[in-house]
Amino acid sequence: MKHETLSHADLLQLKRWNTPTIYNGWEQITKCDASAEGFNLEEARDFMPHMGPMVGYAITVVIEPSNREHRQSHPDAWSEYRRYVASVPGPKVVVVQDLDKPRVIGAYWGEVNSNIHRALGCVGTITDGAIRDVDEMCNAGFKAIARRLCVGHAFSHPVRWGCDVEVFGRKVRPGDLIHADKHGFLVVPPEDQARLLDAARFMDANECKTIIPAARDNSGRTCEEILAHIDDAIAAFVRAVKEKFHREGEW
Repeated sequence: MKHETLSHADLLQLKRWNTPTIYNGWEQITKCDASAEGFNLEEARDFMPHMGPMVGYAITVVIEPSNREHRQSHPDAWSEYRRYVASVPGPKVVVVQDLDKPRVIGAYWGEVNSNIHRALGCVGTITDGAIRDVDEMCNAGFKAIARRLCVGHAFSHPVRWGCDVEVFGRKVRPGDLIHADKHGFLVVPPEDQARLLDAARFMDANECKTIIPAARDNSGRTCEEILAHIDDAIAAFVRAVKEKFHREGEW
């Protein structure tokens, strides 16, 4: 898997905003249907919201903890999988599709696996399966968005990796840029990554210059004056978006 990564400085700046703000920028530049693509369609839980947003490039793996035969048929899978993880430039977010879903019976992630992946340049995971050892994962600095917690690991074992996966109703490809926090996660394809920071920064500033101050600055105004003031601010916001992104019609 090869992709042209953003600079470390750009990734740090993307991390300063929450995921909805990054989405606001992404929907202006993408050719995807932003109302239905890009973000998780099923509820996903952030078990480390205090760690803030997570930003990194997707690496992928499929697991099936209920099936012990994977360990017998591919005993070297863990070693081969870790070499795959190490071969990809970071920062990385490990996206794990659990074939046992919705009957999740074992956790792929815990204290040991999170520390190993952190050493290999991974900042966290999105898994539609389970995690355990939450406090120890936090101590490792490894963020997790998952379906639920679990006590045991069952027969967690890499089945295949470096492939397209689907988690929480969203397809993810290796090399997609992931931005995730307590709201959910956004999957940004390679063709949209270079313009993402500028678009998000613009949309955030545009809100702060137009609609938000108009909504808060209501002192001494009548109800009709407040409504007119907000209407003017919204119109200014829309004009700025159209001028910036050269969009016509619905913004």
